[in-house]
This record gives sequence, C-alpha cells and structure tokens, in this order.
Amino acid sequence: MTMAAPVSSPAKPLTARGPLSSALLHALRGEGTTAGIADIAERAVADAADVLRDDDVQLALFLLYASIYGSVPEFDPRVEWDPRLIQVRRLLEEPFESALREVVSVPPLPEASQTAVASALFAVTSEDGGPSLSRHLAKKATREQALEFLIQRSIYTLREADPHSWAIPRLHGRAKAALVEIQADEYGGGRADRVHAEIFAKAMRGASLDDRYAGYVHAVPAVTLCSLNTMSLFGVNRRLLGAIVGHLAAFEMTSSIPNRLYGEGLRRLGFGDDVTDYFDEHVEADAVHEQIAGRDLAGALAEDQPELLPDIMFGAAACLTVDGMVAAHMLESWQRGESSLRSPEAAA
Repeated sequence: MTMAAPVSSPAKPLTARGPLSSALLHALRGEGTTAGIADIAERAVADAADVLRDDDVQLALFLLYASIYGSVPEFDPRVEWDPRLIQVRRLLEEPFESALREVVSVPPLPEASQTAVASALFAVTSEDGGPSLSRHLAKKATREQALEFLIQRSIYTLREADPHSWAIPRLHGRAKAALVEIQADEYGGGRADRVHAEIFAKAMRGASLDDRYAGYVHAVPAVTLCSLNTMSLFGVNRRLLGAIVGHLAAFEMTSSIPNRLYGEGLRRLGFGDDVTDYFDEHVEADAVHEQIAGRDLAGALAEDQPELLPDIMFGAAACLTVDGMVAAHMLESWQRGESSLRSPEAAA
C-alpha cells in the first residue's frame, strides 16, 4: 500500500467510472448537454449487478448530490435544477432506495413514545454485530491502513453534519430544537476552528493528506460513496424525514466509543494531537449527542408524528448496515494483505 499524497500536491480531478458518471461530469461542469442522460441512467441501473456497490451508479449519485450541496466548485450552479438531471436523480434513487430496503433488517417497531423509541434505538445500536474497525485500528492497524482509514472517512467527514441538516427546516417543535442543538455543536458552536469538518481537515493535514473536499473521491470504492449517498438520499427527500432522523440517532449512538479507540490507535502509530483532536472531541460530544438524538429528536418526532416511526427505525438500521458494509470492506481487504482503496496507486 502506498502513502497518500501530501496536501501540497495538485488536486486530483474527478474522473468517471462509466458512461453515466462520464455524461454527468460533462453536464455538471457545463461542458455538455443534459439531453439523453436519463437513457444512460436507465441502462446503468439495468446493467448493475448490485446498485449499492456499482461504481458508475454510486459515483453518479455522489455527483448529483454534490451539485446540490455545492461541495464541488467546478460544477456549474446553473444546472443544479435542470429538470433532466432531476429526472436522472429520481431514476437512480428509486432502485437505490429499493436495494437499501431489501438489505436492511428493520427491528420491531416500539411504541411511539420518547422513552420507548430511545430504548429501542439504544438496543439496536448496542447489539450491532458488525465488524469492529475501531478495535482493529486501536490494536492492529498499520500506519498505511490508518492513512487509508482517514481517506475513506474524508468522503463524508469533510462535509460532516451537512446531510442531516436538511431535516432542520422540515422539523418543528421539540424535534427541531433537539436537532439544532446537536448541529450547533457539529458546526463549532460559533467557533470556526471547532467546526467538526474543519477539525477533520486539520487531521488530514497532520497526516500529510489532502484536506480538500472530494480530493480522494477517485480513490474510494463504491461502497464508501454508498454510505454518504444513503445520508444524502434520506436528507434531500422530504418524504424520508423519519429516515434521516433515525440515521442521525444511530450515527451518534455508535460514535463515542469507536472514536476513543480510533484516537488510541492513531496515537499508537505515532500521530500527533493535530490528527487525534477530531476523534478526542467526539468522545465527549457524541456521548451527549446520543442522548439528545435518541430521546429529544427521534423519540419526540415519533411521539409527535407516529406515522414516521417505521422510517425512523429504518434509517437507524440503514446507518448500521451500510457503515458495516464499509467497515467489512476495509477489514477484509487488509486481511487479504490488499489496499482498501480502488488501487494501491489511487492515493499516490
């Protein structure tokens, strides 16, 4: 495995992984027409053996969502609401959501009350039997594997909290107040240097990695893009409000202990405080957030809008399932003595 590029290197341009992502890249850059892309999207879905792990489909979804977030400056903002691209997104989201619902095992629904929902969420997250990436990093990971871990995490974490913030204008009352309380911490509580995405960017720089958003999209596999795309799917679609709330609850409930182990592992490998600060910050912050997310956010939303309870539990289970897929990919690759990135040269 090769060490990733230092921050001083030129940014790696986004590159296509198939006909669909190629057509979208040209269109989003304002270099080509959006006509005909829907037909290409239909063929890409039909040809995909598994849309959750298909490179062309997952990169295409990432690109479409990136245009909405405004996270890739080279994308022309004038095509954000192009009706043909919205059609393409819907053509991809329908099979994507169907595939998620097929692989995600949703636990039995609790009573639609704050206490019952919080208890159910804590139960499902504590029973998660997925592979322990955090324990591997704490005890066994090599320095090269730790760098790969940071690269994989950068796809979401350099935009941390943004996917869940789509829910803010769609909530009201107790649930809205709880989400804003969580997100205020995520965005630094008024301090630009404590915005969590900025703290992670500092960690990337401390590890001599590129801290620019999307700097490693070319390097990560489809399953890593799938993790962020799951959040974006839930976040940008108002009908999936319950799912994004459930996702955030599970995300916060499974964060504190793993981040402590990540910090320990990075210190074991000789990384300094500039790299471990992000993980140390989340040990305490997420221990508080998990209580707010479980009871005051998800529990209150279910109590106020019981019809959203099925999607709240689905979103939580989807978080555990998809993030477990990403962790399994990394661990299985390392156990085979291989890079978890698309190729050992991808991060060079």
